[in-house]
Amino acid sequence: MKCKLLVAEDELIERKVLCKTLQKYLGDLIVLYEARNGREALELFAREAPQVVILDIEMPGCTGLEVARKIRETDKNCAILFLTGFDKFDYARQAISVRAMEYLLKPYNEQELVFAVEEAIRQVSVQLPARPLQAPVPEEPVRPEEDGDMRTAIIRAEIGSFIDAHYREDISMQDAAAALRYSDAYFCKLFKQCFKVNFSAYLNEYRVNRARQLMLDPRLNMKDIGAAVGYSDANYFTRVFKRLTGQTPSEYRMAAAEKAVQKLYLDTTKIKSCCVSQNNPVSQKFTVC
Repeated sequence: MKCKLLVAEDELIERKVLCKTLQKYLGDLIVLYEARNGREALELFAREAPQVVILDIEMPGCTGLEVARKIRETDKNCAILFLTGFDKFDYARQAISVRAMEYLLKPYNEQELVFAVEEAIRQVSVQLPARPLQAPVPEEPVRPEEDGDMRTAIIRAEIGSFIDAHYREDISMQDAAAALRYSDAYFCKLFKQCFKVNFSAYLNEYRVNRARQLMLDPRLNMKDIGAAVGYSDANYFTRVFKRLTGQTPSEYRMAAAEKAVQKLYLDTTKIKSCCVSQNNPVSQKFTVC
């Protein structure tokens, strides 16, 4: 069964581009609904009950944040994602307060958007339980850039260590924030500052790179490799891998094996060439070729 996805964006061109992008990459997974403003979004939500909603924050009549709060009154499990052209920390904080999965800035990176929406679809499809409410973590002020280099390096290492230890698990941005003692809103902004992409895009790239390393071992099958790097769904693993590498896992492994054979052949040819060359001092070391 396809996932119902609602897009609410008041700018016509922005909405059409967004919907076209989603259809291009996720058309086989979604049924798409479009709303021109917040009020229309609420009407469509009441009538169609979509599982995933993408909201522009600044819309006339009823803002995306107001729509999200209304949705949360009746649906605690709908996956909500925000798109906005305003890089305001208060917006991010409010977005997290309604348990938004992602907060993406325009102009958004196409790959980040697709990964974020795909992760939302995956979560609502497997009906993951809602995270229990936690005691709020005090907000940290965003510090000036002047002390940024050393601080950013420390924070990157801290986050990187967490991901390295937990990438095999079903982790989310909120899980990482809680483990590292950051508020969700602050961590969302901090992660983007440190890594230049959102959490889900970075995690997928990290997992795929780990999978590529495991594929060098011919004893491991693809399903086991996917599970070993955090993808319990083999089809989802294949989809993500192909989007990042341009090849399915099987195609990538075959190409890597062919490349290894070619390298071995070239190395062997080079050794033989050295053996028969009378002018190369290396040939003096070989008695039989």
